[in-house]
Amino acid sequence: MDLLYRIIIYLHVASAIASIGPFFILMPIVKKLPDAEKKELDAHLALLKSVVRLSKHAGHVLIGTGVLLVILGPWTWKTPWIVGTLALLFASLFFLARAFSPTLREFAEEGTNKLALTAKLKRAIWTYIILLMSMLWFMVVKPNLW
Repeated sequence: MDLLYRIIIYLHVASAIASIGPFFILMPIVKKLPDAEKKELDAHLALLKSVVRLSKHAGHVLIGTGVLLVILGPWTWKTPWIVGTLALLFASLFFLARAFSPTLREFAEEGTNKLALTAKLKRAIWTYIILLMSMLWFMVVKPNLW
């Protein structure tokens, strides 16, 4: 049981890295979007969509392993840091669904303001990174809020 629990922790941490890490490499790519021509823009947008997709799938593993860790571990669902993590998780799910895909679709449309969309995308990336890093803080520090 101890080995299984450690494997689940490892998968949980690996999926957290996979869901957060790729967003940091997007900033240099997002900076190139306003000046990108059609072929280059399509390549950048494909990469951005792949990162969002990777984050979603890593998030599924993260949630699954997190549930297993709570069930098999010493914590309950009412533990403050778990409640905080879940609140941020639900916020990030709604944010992820609304922030990236619609904005990325707008880039493909003719006559769009690429500078405004780039600024919107940068804000969305930083907001999402802050949400995910806040969840990570709850999981690492495990604050006793009440």
